[in-house]
Amino acid sequence: MKDIVWDEILSVGVDEIDEDHRKLVNIFNILNHSVMAEESSDYLAATLAELINCTVWHFSHEERLMLKHRYEGIEEHKAEHRELIKSAKELQQEILQADKPVVDEHIEFLERWLTEHILTADLRLGSYLSQVM
Repeated sequence: MKDIVWDEILSVGVDEIDEDHRKLVNIFNILNHSVMAEESSDYLAATLAELINCTVWHFSHEERLMLKHRYEGIEEHKAEHRELIKSAKELQQEILQADKPVVDEHIEFLERWLTEHILTADLRLGSYLSQVM
């Protein structure tokens, strides 16, 4: 599995959101490398928890910006955030309860989970915020 490489394609045009996304990409890449290096299941679980916790914080950050700048698509965007966190926590529970290792399939899921949201909903948000901030 390849790392996610940060570049302008992933930029939403709002520095504070882009900085959050860079951090999330970095944690994803740490998890990816840890799977390839066959790190302990405890370490992988801790890294996955960090990714989820940082994502929860980031979503809260985005939602604050949406409220402050009266983003009309806020409810749809928040619903997507809830669904993304739910799916990540379900994956986390599956791994923890079954004492399963994190495998390439999980990494591929998390890569799509992270990048698809940035490339769709967050680009729309970034376009709006770039105009009003």
